[in-house]
Amino acid sequence: MTEPLKFSIGAVCHETGLSARTVRYYEELGLLPGVRRREGARRVYGEDELERLRFIRRLKTLGLSLAEIGELNAVYAIDGSTGAMLEHLDELLGRHLTGLTQRIEELGSLRDDIQKYQDHVGARVGALVQEAAE
Repeated sequence: MTEPLKFSIGAVCHETGLSARTVRYYEELGLLPGVRRREGARRVYGEDELERLRFIRRLKTLGLSLAEIGELNAVYAIDGSTGAMLEHLDELLGRHLTGLTQRIEELGSLRDDIQKYQDHVGARVGALVQEAAE
């Protein structure tokens, strides 16, 4: 049986688009457990770590915090179940979607308020220009 491919931190960074500092930080936070070391304490990564880093990056893109991603890791570690982790992820995504929907509504209202105020200011500027011309 052949040993799984091992990647250096540079190769992992290239594959995931993350910086070496970020990869090490995720490891320190426990988001990337079980990273192996070779002689000289050099980190080596396998396909599992690459997939986990891609997953973390995707979750960050979707707006999850590192604490929430840590919760997912904890659920998986406690239950040893992808199903339990996915149920928790579904709840987290639902909360984020609700928050995002509310924020979009707030921003729409803010846009309308700004537009109304800009119209008001524009009318005042027009009136001042009219007075100055008379």
